[in-house]
Amino acid sequence: MTSPVVMDIQHILSKLPHRYPFLLVDRVLELEPGKQIRALKNITINEPCFTGHFPEKPVMPGVLILEALAQASALLAFKTFDIADTAQMLFYFTSIDGARFRRPVIPGDQLILEVTFEKAKARMFRSSGRALVDGELAVEATLMCAMRGSINDPNS
Repeated sequence: MTSPVVMDIQHILSKLPHRYPFLLVDRVLELEPGKQIRALKNITINEPCFTGHFPEKPVMPGVLILEALAQASALLAFKTFDIADTAQMLFYFTSIDGARFRRPVIPGDQLILEVTFEKAKARMFRSSGRALVDGELAVEATLMCAMRGSINDPNS
């Protein structure tokens, strides 16, 4: 049984400022504002990182998996705080705690991104994230992001 699509790629593109090759969420499967999000990233051999990481045995860099979790976290935050005009808001990493890498992620895998809201204070948003492949934990971390103003004004 397949999960219904909560956000397709067009909806995600309307929310996140990232574009290929740095958009790392393909679909949102579940989203409960203020609680959790479950999203999907299909890992394909044509991802630019695989030309050098590693040509003979391609492995997705852990930092990109963390970025995928952060993008899912931003989508959860937009819904949690009911931010309609996402062009006026960016989320920046402020910390990554307890990052653990449990298994390699390779082309052909489907990365399931699970992010749970923990708390928000001032313009800070903390969440815990897990990335799974075939139900097996690949990466886990606690993410802290700062909400900032307009894309056109990085000082806000």
